[in-house]
Amino acid sequence: MFSVLLYEPEIPPNTGNIIRLCANMGANLHLIKPLGFDLDDKKLRRAGLDYREWASVKVHESLDDCLGVVQPERLFALSTKGQCRYDQPDYQAGDAFLFGPETRGLPVTVRESLPVEHQLYVPMVAESRSLNLSNAVALVLYEAWRQCEFEGRGELIRP
Repeated sequence: MFSVLLYEPEIPPNTGNIIRLCANMGANLHLIKPLGFDLDDKKLRRAGLDYREWASVKVHESLDDCLGVVQPERLFALSTKGQCRYDQPDYQAGDAFLFGPETRGLPVTVRESLPVEHQLYVPMVAESRSLNLSNAVALVLYEAWRQCEFEGRGELIRP
């Protein structure tokens, strides 16, 4: 339904958490090199638990290679420098979400290659720097999925 693109991710537990999130939502995860860790990293495995086998995870040599494979109808980039609040677009199945590396975010050239309305941000209080990457991915993906009325969810798990 959705694709998550992590551009040069650096922190294994964040990626592990995102693997678990994507497995539970049916989203595809694309990792764009260089990675700041090895896919066999103990911290990555611990955070992702055994969800790696349930998640669709692909590794790409570059952003261009990734986009050539994913071919999203619409690509949204998340950044503290985004121009549009993340809950404003009307999301559709097939949308893709691009997130930058934890310590530096997406390069300006990547952000500015997208229309302003596809450069998104998550609101924070003044003087905040950024959210944890896996938290930001969760917020955005769940908002997109909510807008699509949780399409493809199967049976809801209830307590």
